[in-house]
Parts: sequence; C-alpha cells; structure tokens
Amino acid sequence: MSAVGSAGPLTPVTGSTAFGGKGRRFVDLTVTLAVLDFKVRYFGSALGYFWQLARPLMLFGVLFVVFTQFVKFNEGIKFFPAYLLTSIMLFTFFADATGGAVTAVLDRENLVRKIQFPRVVIPLSSVLTAIFNLLTNMVAVGVFVVVTGVKPMATWVLVPFLVGALCVLAIGMSMLLSALYVRYRDMEPIWEVLLQVLFYGSPILYAIEIVPSDTARQAIMCNPIATILQQIRHWFIDDTALSAPQAIGSWAMMAIPISISVAVCVAGVWYFNREAPRIAEDL
Repeated sequence: MSAVGSAGPLTPVTGSTAFGGKGRRFVDLTVTLAVLDFKVRYFGSALGYFWQLARPLMLFGVLFVVFTQFVKFNEGIKFFPAYLLTSIMLFTFFADATGGAVTAVLDRENLVRKIQFPRVVIPLSSVLTAIFNLLTNMVAVGVFVVVTGVKPMATWVLVPFLVGALCVLAIGMSMLLSALYVRYRDMEPIWEVLLQVLFYGSPILYAIEIVPSDTARQAIMCNPIATILQQIRHWFIDDTALSAPQAIGSWAMMAIPISISVAVCVAGVWYFNREAPRIAEDL
C-alpha cells in the first residue's frame, strides 16, 4: 500500500478564517499591530505625534476664519467654534480609521501569506490606531470646549456611547472596505471621494438649523455620521440645540440612520468572513 493510501483520503486546506483562534491571541494581535502602526507612523519625525494633532487643528483654523469672518451663515449659533472643532476631530477619526483600513490587508501581505491568524485583526488594528489618536486629540478638544465657555452637563457621561457607536460604524465599514480592496483596487479612490461627500453632507461646517428645507434636513440626518455628530452637539456642546430625533423629524425617522449603521456592520462582517479564507490567493 502506498504512503498516500495509508494516510487516508486527502482533505482540502483552506486559508485562515476571519475570527478563528483563541480570544487572548486575537486581542494581543490586534493591540500589537495597532501599537506598532502608531509608533511607526511617527518614527523619525522631529515633532512626532504633534502632526496628528496639527492636521485637524489647521483645518479647524482655516474653516473657523472663513466661516466667522467671511461666510457668516453660522452667525448666532451658540458655541459654534467648539462644535466645529469637535466635529472635525470625530470625522478625522472616521476618515483615518476607514481610509487606513482600505489598503490594510494588502499592506500586511507578507503576514497574510506566511502566518495563520484571524484576518479580522488587520482592519481592527487600523481602527484601534485611529482610536489611539482620537483619545489624545479629544484632550485638546475638551480643553478648547471649556475655554470657549461651554458649561459641564450631566449628559457628558452619555457622549462615550455615541463615540462608541461611531467606532462600531468605522469597524464595520473598515472590514467591508479592506475585503473589497483585495479584489477591487478602485475602492481606494472611490472611498476618498465618498469621504468628501460624507464630510460636506454632514452638519460640520454648518449647523443643521440653518438648512431651510425640512426635506433637505431630514435627508442630511439620514446619514449615520450626521446623526451622531448632531446628538453629540446636543449632549456635549449645547443642550438647547436640536437633538438628532428633533433634527430628523421624529424618533420613528431615527430608524433610518440606525438601520444603515446596522446594515453596514452586518455587511462588513459577512463579506470579510466570506473572503477571509481566500485573501492570500487574491493578493
């Protein structure tokens, strides 16, 4: 009897799964990759982390001057500078998390081809790196908010839940984009354009109250990012500002942005899990 025959029937070997492995190893790999990315990003830079803080601050400075000195359609909006900076910081986090995740799997090609590990740690580590940056950036935001006269409110304790919802949305989108990019390299420029659409389509440069049409206001608030930013404004900056349900029209209408967020997360998990065993072959 041949050696092959004595060994029994051959079984197909599949690639690593998206979520396989022990929980401790899963967490350790995610944190290790995120910390490594965070350190490498500023390695050799004289100013180091300052550049991560400087980018949104410089954008805020330019927009603040433009929209307070030249284009004054936000005039009369309470604590608008504080809201503008907070929104820019949060949107920058979402853009960095998802934008970095688009090419994350391809950037880790050597690991993917050589090592068996849960593939989902790759997009998760990209989001975690962005979370590290967000946490440090929010210290500057907190100082600015207090300096501009915003009074502490009991609803501040609820803000982390909204930031958590934004993180979950970023994770779902990151998983979807990173898996799609392996097959479709057009995803990077497409997502860059869509991020610009999301930025201008969210109430960041303008307060939602100045939108004259109820229909347009509801359409803007169907965007999950707009919903989160508006509710953060209500809970963190100005409790007299419209809440997200008020801005979109009703609590029933809130089902639209919530459903979109859930759909993005479900699609991201499903598609990444489906493609994970074949990622190494497709690279």
